Amino acid sequence: MRIGEVAAATGVSTRALRYYEEQQLLSSVRSAGGQRHYPAAVVERVRLIQSLYGAGLSSKVIAGILPCVNTGFATPEMMTRLTTERERLDTQLRELSRTRDRLDDIIAATRVAPSS
Repeated sequence: MRIGEVAAATGVSTRALRYYEEQQLLSSVRSAGGQRHYPAAVVERVRLIQSLYGAGLSSKVIAGILPCVNTGFATPEMMTRLTTERERLDTQLRELSRTRDRLDDIIAATRVAPSS
């Protein structure tokens, strides 16, 4: 797949895809004309990267996680990092849930003002 096709399939800009390559999160093969070509599996990898970024992980942490995804193995240090990130996400989810519950209380206790 060419970079534009990956961008269209994932909804990620070509600029972001080039950044992912700079951060060594993706790799491509260059054609004789210099165009980037990616394997079809890159679509799922980009979606994973986007998900991990959305969860607040840095590109450095993501770069460390991706080999675990590829091989199914992690160093003890990486396993500690994975566990730490999961615990951070659990805390964030609890806080978001409490905030949602407070908003529900506000919604339930608030009436809509008549329009003028």
